[in-house]
This record gives sequence, structure tokens and C-alpha cells, in this order.
Amino acid sequence: KLGMGQKQLVEIVKALSKNSNILVPDEPTAALAEHEVLILLDILRDLRSRGIASIYISHKLDELFAVCDRITVLRDGASIATLDSKQTDKAEVIKHMVGREISDLFPRRKSKLGPLALEVENLTVADPHSGEPFLADINFSLRVGEVLGIGGLMGAGRTELLMHLFGAWGTRLSGSVRLSARKLQARKPQEIIRHGMVLVSEDRRRYGLILDKTIGFNLSLSSLASLTKNRLIDEGLEFQKNNHFFQSLRVKAPTLEALVAKLSGGTQQKVVLGKALMTEPLVIFLDEPTRGIDVRAKLEIYEIVNRLTDAGKAVLLVSSEMPELIGMSDRIVVLHEGRIGGEFNRDEATQEKLLAAAMGQTQVALT
Repeated sequence: KLGMGQKQLVEIVKALSKNSNILVPDEPTAALAEHEVLILLDILRDLRSRGIASIYISHKLDELFAVCDRITVLRDGASIATLDSKQTDKAEVIKHMVGREISDLFPRRKSKLGPLALEVENLTVADPHSGEPFLADINFSLRVGEVLGIGGLMGAGRTELLMHLFGAWGTRLSGSVRLSARKLQARKPQEIIRHGMVLVSEDRRRYGLILDKTIGFNLSLSSLASLTKNRLIDEGLEFQKNNHFFQSLRVKAPTLEALVAKLSGGTQQKVVLGKALMTEPLVIFLDEPTRGIDVRAKLEIYEIVNRLTDAGKAVLLVSSEMPELIGMSDRIVVLHEGRIGGEFNRDEATQEKLLAAAMGQTQVALT
């Protein structure tokens, strides 16, 4: 019943309990909030002072520079460079990771906002296990062509909010949801998908993919109704649609017949995105879409998000990485203990303001 973040903390504690001379943390902060990351980095510094070596594997450059003495860059299975962390910078590391110069990690776009796509009013939701209110008095709106970021600490209710809107979590005690100005009565995922909303889960391996099946099998999984004629799947139409998203998302695999279990994290994430987009949604919920993938794959995901909004889609983006949240969102709503702790425009949001709102220190609305 633990979430991704709690599971990650258990793994970290288990590793630290082994009293080893060498510790190999592999993406240890992928599901942790900012303040939890700081605690872990302090622990690693303390271990280093006691003579314990660490091989710290991470895509998060801030953490590498904060705790590492040397940085080795791997790309496509080969060692590209080993750099002294005190004599290099992020730009050089990213260049080695991607294979080219990157001027802007978060590619900006001119937002062309359309009509309201999603309206959530006075939403209060009970935890399905305890029956106690978990989300309380949630209010926000999302427009066509907009990316609305959802921030907050682990346990604040970000994932639960998306899963409830998708019909997969919680009991609604009060409030309403409107999609394209019409009240949404649907409460089950399959009904929600038919109405034009889709979720890309934070845990792609558990909820987003069937690992022992092919790319093609996974891509069409949520769209079988539209591919079925006379109770039989139209395999020609299925291949045509699968191949369209395989090509347009630039899925790095030899064919649609490749097993998803064999793919990298970034390529798996593209398959999950493709599966969601095949349902032809208006509103797309992205829950930690760049978790555990490298800088090159992140850039591709960011470009896909920008293409979606350019095409008239509306995106609700949950991320634990505040630079990503600020860089990709038009507006940001921050949750604190199941309530809205602040709302910020992109131009006025800072990491300090977001963290303060996430910790309940202030309640700010900037319009």
C-alpha cells in the first residue's frame, strides 16, 4: 500500500543498514521530495567522512554536483567522459549526455490558451481505506493549450488528485468536475477515457505497461474499442495507428514487436504516452512523466508536451522537480496536506515560493 516515495525510502534505509564499505545508490531520489533529498545527501556526506565510498547513479545534476567528487557520463552503453565536479559545470555534463549543446533545458513555447477544458470546484475526497477526507476543497481550472503544474511534498495528495479525477481512487464527498463546460458524471476509468481524459501514471512499470508484451500490444491497449469491428480487432487499423505513434514519438526500438521489458526507462515512458494519446484525449494527466529517465529522454518528453498543447490539448503535470515544474508550466498549483497551499503564475514562481507553499508556510495566489 506504500506509494513510490515511501518504497524508495524503505530501499534506502535497507541499503544503509548493510554497513558496507561501498554503497551504490541507483536513482535513490527519483520519488523523493526536495527536503527528503537534502536529508539523503547529508547522509551520504556523513558516510564519505567515515570512509565509505559511494557510486551515485542519478540523472539529477544538482545532486551530482552537491555530493560527488567526480562525474562519469554514460551514453548508449559507453563511457563518454569522467569530469572533476569542481572543474566542470552542468552545461558540459549535459553536452556529454545528449551529444550536443543544449541552450535551453525547458524549451519555451508561446502559450495560446483556448476555452476551459477542465474545471474542478470544491472537490473533497475521502481515502478509500480510512474513509477520512484526504483531499479537501480543491478548486482549479485548466484551459485548452495550457500546462497546469501540480506541486507539493510527498503525501500532499498530488497523485491521489489525478487518480481520483481519472476514476481510480477515493470516494467523492462533495464538489464537481466539468469537462468542456459540461458536468462530468463518469466515475470509472474506461468512462473517463471515453469522455476525453487520460492518465499517465507515476509508476509506468506497475500501472502503465504489461512488461512481457510487445510495444504494439501496449500501445493499443486503451483503444481497443475504437479498433474493433464485429467483435474482432482490425489488425490493419491497429498496426496503422500503432505505427503512427511509434514514428511520431520516435520510440527507440527496432520494431513494434520489441518487448517493452527490454526498453530503457525513457523509451518505456514514450510507449505509455503513446498508449494514452491513442485514446485521442482532450485532457492529459501526467504524473511524474520524467521520473528515472536521462536528460536526453527528458528533453524529448518536454518537446512532446509542447506539441500536445500546440495541438489544442490541455495538460495537468505533476512533478517533484521544481525546476521542471517552473520551466514547463503556465501556472502552478501547490498542494499541502490535501489542500491548495498556493497558486502561481510561471513568471512569478520561484523554488522558494513553491517550497513555502508546499510546507504550508504561506498561502499565495498570483493572477
